[in-house]
Amino acid sequence: MKLTKATNYALHTMLFLAMNPPNEHIGVVKLAERQEVSTTYLSKILTKLVKSGMVESVSGANGGYKLKPGWERLSLLDVIKAIEGLTPIFDYCHNHNPDCLIQRAIESAEEKLLNELNHTLIVDLANKMNETSL
Repeated sequence: MKLTKATNYALHTMLFLAMNPPNEHIGVVKLAERQEVSTTYLSKILTKLVKSGMVESVSGANGGYKLKPGWERLSLLDVIKAIEGLTPIFDYCHNHNPDCLIQRAIESAEEKLLNELNHTLIVDLANKMNETSL
């Protein structure tokens, strides 16, 4: 699994939204400025987050983005899947041997990584960020 810049921006956007009041919509300009990225690029990322059901988009003068109800259960892995999909790091052994020890070791490591990402919740990171800024 390779994480692109888009995933990095998506994860940071989700964290920023999680740290704001639940009913407050944040405009794409503010979100983009916070990360020093173009609004066009971030809009494409936000579209994926909206389509995945994690983020709500409201148009108009007071519009913007906010997390959808139930966001407290979202993990880093959920966000990664929404942006990247999920392809294995190592998908075959060069000699196509299903008992390849290298493939087994990498698959085991990847499983541990995915488990850690799945158990790291956006809400927990937001709480840690809020604690450190007090």
